Amino acid sequence: MATSLLRLSRPRRALLPISSLRQPLSTESHAPSPSPSPTPSSARRFPHFLSFLAAAAAAAGGATVALCDSGLNHRVGGKDSTDLVVRGERKLVPQEFIDELASFLGDNMTLDYEERSFHGTPQNSFHKAVNVPDVVVFPSSQDEVQKIVMACNKYKVPIVPYGGATSLEGHTLAPHGGVCINMTLMKKIKSLNVEDMDVVVEPGVGWIELNEYLKPYGLFFPLDPGKNLAIVSSCIFTCFDGFKCIFSSHYHSGERSIEPSSYLEDGPGATIGGMCATRCSGSLAVRYGTMRDNVINLRAVLPNGDVVKTGSRARKSAAGYDLARLIIGSEGTLGVITEVTLRLQKLPSHSVVAMCNFKTIKDAADVAIATMFSGIQVSRVELLDEVQIKAINMANGKNLPEVSTLMFEFIGTEAYALEQTLLVQKIATERHGSDFVFVEEPDAKAELWKIRKEALWAALAMKPDHESMSTDVCVPLSRLAECISTSKRLLDASPLTCLVIAHAGDGNFHTIILFDPSQDDQRKEAERLNHFMVHTALSMEGTCTGEHGVGTGKMKAIPGGGVGHRVTQDDEKNKGRIGSQQHHESRKVDPASRLHMTLQIAT
Repeated sequence: MATSLLRLSRPRRALLPISSLRQPLSTESHAPSPSPSPTPSSARRFPHFLSFLAAAAAAAGGATVALCDSGLNHRVGGKDSTDLVVRGERKLVPQEFIDELASFLGDNMTLDYEERSFHGTPQNSFHKAVNVPDVVVFPSSQDEVQKIVMACNKYKVPIVPYGGATSLEGHTLAPHGGVCINMTLMKKIKSLNVEDMDVVVEPGVGWIELNEYLKPYGLFFPLDPGKNLAIVSSCIFTCFDGFKCIFSSHYHSGERSIEPSSYLEDGPGATIGGMCATRCSGSLAVRYGTMRDNVINLRAVLPNGDVVKTGSRARKSAAGYDLARLIIGSEGTLGVITEVTLRLQKLPSHSVVAMCNFKTIKDAADVAIATMFSGIQVSRVELLDEVQIKAINMANGKNLPEVSTLMFEFIGTEAYALEQTLLVQKIATERHGSDFVFVEEPDAKAELWKIRKEALWAALAMKPDHESMSTDVCVPLSRLAECISTSKRLLDASPLTCLVIAHAGDGNFHTIILFDPSQDDQRKEAERLNHFMVHTALSMEGTCTGEHGVGTGKMKAIPGGGVGHRVTQDDEKNKGRIGSQQHHESRKVDPASRLHMTLQIAT
């Protein structure tokens, strides 16, 4: 029997009655945006059964996926751009389109400007767009999603799928207006197969809620993207790793200061649909893999309204294309996800949490690399630099040594977890580690792990009137120490406050760069640091984003303007150079087009 989860969310304004839908769509003014010169595009037709692949294949072959105006070049900024506002061409959607949506959605749609502005403004990112969605819809079934997409295709209206709104790179911007499809009403757990260790869910289900549902069965979903919301005094705060953020510092919202200790209740966080779309991971990825490793199959509504199911519930299959992996990470450019079958894991019987200090961040990274190379099956390896530890001390009144710190989690039987802990202690001691401590009692583990879970909150509290620019580079594990230490030297020389947090077990690290967006020199300095780290990672055969996704913010780090990158002789010559942008990472459709599903390349 299908189970529906009750999710806390931002209180929805009363949606406009159908009789009001013929009012003008908006009265707000939009910043002017220059119209780039048109670029030629050619139609290319594919067999019907390959229509799902049309968007990706088109860009690779030179064809253009139609946007609200297929002749426009919607490239966002350049590799050295510091523009934070995404420009776009907006066309008023026709009244016939609104009427068609209203005929089957009823009151589950709104033209209210405040609601549209909220959906068009990222809640966890400083990125902005000149436009907001023209209409926000709240489908409650796959059938409604299908009808919405077909209507958008018919009237050539852009689409932006919308989940938990926890993304960091401006994924939910609507620079060309169009329709925002809020998927949070689709929140059913459709079936749980305990013996098969899988579950079928709708995209609006949150990962935290899902794990609460699975706990009585001794199962859990291992991806932890690290963010959920706390409803505090009618305002929304971002929390991390599901932790209730309680500390004495004040966090500023607008013009008033709010005490996080007035915490009321966990709110909605990342949803399964959005986690698939961005190919998220988290601190447990070092043991369980990323989203692509934990999805068995999914359903999606394609640009023309067709529905595809990518496979069966079998744990493995060699039958045909691996379409699920193509959709995962496509960020809404290939289809709207409507159902996901997830792989589950058994809850561990025992765990140990450990912490160790190092004089330099390179020493800490070297120990993380040595631990992974030894074959020890850690479930988490997290690195925090001395600035991050200082932030935690300031926020929580702690007195931790302000040096680079590694945190580990080991799971399994009691004997196995303890054995692995002692092996890592030996590795750390041999590589300049000190003050190695580990705990097994639940309360002690929660207290020790709280240091990591509060990290980003503490960082933001250092300068509450600043914005944060978060990097997300990932490099081969053997290059992690070099990449972090190279970046750290530049960060320490910068006038901005910069903090480093790393999922050190898989070569992924984040830098939180705090800057005042009203100060142009600070904004440019933040961009300079970001560019340097991205280009350093690319030169080491890494990636500009390990888990946050491309969105708007990372498009500047993606070479060229299409999908795929052909290896040339110049690539081989430039390989290994700091700042070289010749790399072989797959590229996606321009995010400014975010599922502008009009597809002139397939029928």
